[in-house]
Amino acid sequence: MASGDATAVPEAGVGDAAGVGDTAGVGDAPAAPAGPRERSERPGRPGRLGEELDDRRRERRSRWYRRDVRWSPYALIAPFFVFFLAFGLFPLLYTGWASLHRVELTAPTDMEWVGLRNFSRLLTDDFFWNALKNTVTIGVLSTVPQLLIALGIAHLLNYRLRGSMFFRVAVLTPYATSVAAATLVFVLLFGRDYGMINWVLGLAGVDPVDWQNGAWTSQLAVSTIVIWRWTGYNALIYLAAMQAIPDDLYESAALDGASRWQQFLHVTVPSLRPTILFTCVVSTIGATQLFGEPLLFNGGAGATGGADHQFQTLGLYLYEQGWVNLHLGRASAIAWAMFLILLIIGAVNWIIARRLRESA
Repeated sequence: MASGDATAVPEAGVGDAAGVGDTAGVGDAPAAPAGPRERSERPGRPGRLGEELDDRRRERRSRWYRRDVRWSPYALIAPFFVFFLAFGLFPLLYTGWASLHRVELTAPTDMEWVGLRNFSRLLTDDFFWNALKNTVTIGVLSTVPQLLIALGIAHLLNYRLRGSMFFRVAVLTPYATSVAAATLVFVLLFGRDYGMINWVLGLAGVDPVDWQNGAWTSQLAVSTIVIWRWTGYNALIYLAAMQAIPDDLYESAALDGASRWQQFLHVTVPSLRPTILFTCVVSTIGATQLFGEPLLFNGGAGATGGADHQFQTLGLYLYEQGWVNLHLGRASAIAWAMFLILLIIGAVNWIIARRLRESA
């Protein structure tokens, strides 16, 4: 009995424990977490509505992206064309229209049609031809020495020098100087009675020179201002082109026994022909539009370019006709004549560049 009772009790306990465990597992225990497969099948949004919203959002983003790719480049370049139309094309067209009329600056809306009369009048205008001759003379006197000096400076800066960055900044300083400040300084230097140039010439036994009233002397003085301001600018352009020349060419020339001067003549200069042509054209265009230097060099005499118009350029003559004599139609004709001259210069540049490419 004792052993039977002892055996029965554990059986009942086991049955009760099993029953309790089963009951607790069904009713009280927390639910087991969902497996990976169940989680993947569970939708993030309720049915088709979420999928439609996602599709719409993707379509909207795709549409904005296509518009951005298509129209953004035009938006980025639009400011240039807006300013060009406002300050470039419109003044050019309006000047061409005004050149066909008799119109005064005091009444710019009162126009009288005269056709090509303003242009035909320039053909017999002695002051126009004098201004054109002075422009060509000053252009030659300033462009040729300027580019030669710039080429020499660039050749020196192309070698490894101590403080080369300082010298590069120094040669560019005149270009960054105001044309008014530079011209006023040169007016003092070229003064007849107390100028430093005449003082140096006096040390050499040369009589004082009246730089402003002489024909050639005044043009030489104005050309000196232009040379001083623009030589460093062209020197840096030449320097950049020289640094693009392969070193192999110089090494081959050195192995053939070429000196530094021969390398410069037979390697550097031929490699710089396109750059030299570019600087010649740009300097010629600048000389055609020369205005600030001769205007300020004349002091308080205005736009006459000297007592005998000895250094009056086309820019000064345009200013005199339009803003001194108030003949806006004639000034417009002069402006278009200058524009045609620049077109001729551009055509010559294109022809020369094309022949250089063919010869190369």
